Amino acid sequence: MNDYIIFTDSACDLSPETLKEWGVRYESLTYTFNSSPRSYGNYELPFPEFYSRMRNGEVAKTAAINTETFLEAFEPHLKNGNDILYVGFSSGLSNTVNAGAKAAESLVAKYPERKIIVIDTLAASAGEGLLLYFAVEAKKNGASIEEAEKAVRDRILKLNHWFTVDDLVYLKRGGRVSATAAFFGGVLGIKPVLHVDDNGHLIPVTKVRGRKASLKALADKYTELAETPREGTVFISHGDCLDDAEYLADLIKSAHGVDVKIITYVGSVIGAHSGPGTMALFFVGKMR
Repeated sequence: MNDYIIFTDSACDLSPETLKEWGVRYESLTYTFNSSPRSYGNYELPFPEFYSRMRNGEVAKTAAINTETFLEAFEPHLKNGNDILYVGFSSGLSNTVNAGAKAAESLVAKYPERKIIVIDTLAASAGEGLLLYFAVEAKKNGASIEEAEKAVRDRILKLNHWFTVDDLVYLKRGGRVSATAAFFGGVLGIKPVLHVDDNGHLIPVTKVRGRKASLKALADKYTELAETPREGTVFISHGDCLDDAEYLADLIKSAHGVDVKIITYVGSVIGAHSGPGTMALFFVGKMR
């Protein structure tokens, strides 16, 4: 049977329009600016406005989705006789997927005839979105909920996330780099190249000098690690730097003939930690 609903959360950084087109329901992580107590959903402010406020010195604090929100989102579908597959944000970066799992545990006790499968993707941004894409494609092709689950789980530890940022100050705030590294990085134009490891944590890997060199380093990672470089599905997300995203996509196409399938914004909740100018590349590799 194919009567199941695919859920995700807004940390997948795919637009509401894309998620609607795919038939995916979602709940949103939230954030507040230091200048106001008002809470925003991930998609609430236009992303250029969000990043403009960050560039002007505002600091955003983010919040995970709580268990109650998942309970309210899941239960009506269970009542209607649908099962649920929730493809969630890395537990290494947020408590969101754990809240989803608690809601699922509670609801399965109430609806023992229904299935709720919660997947910790150990992924972020459009990396989570790429794993979601594989679940959607599986369902579209007639897969059962278990087969769609397998389509995701088989790729989790092959899902490559390669990031770079334009300004180290945002990673410094989150404890990813030291204050000294951020200062000298700014002075010398040093750009870190990072990835998400097998535990779903963001890890610095290497450093290069200059923006163009950092983008080329991401493209080189695709050449080095992609499982099928001439046939792979590639997503890119960016922190309000579309021209750089298109430059990276062109590098990959020139080298391998592959069109990047989706270019999307790094959403506000993740962008709050990585900052304007973030560039992220996602693909299935031989390993993470």
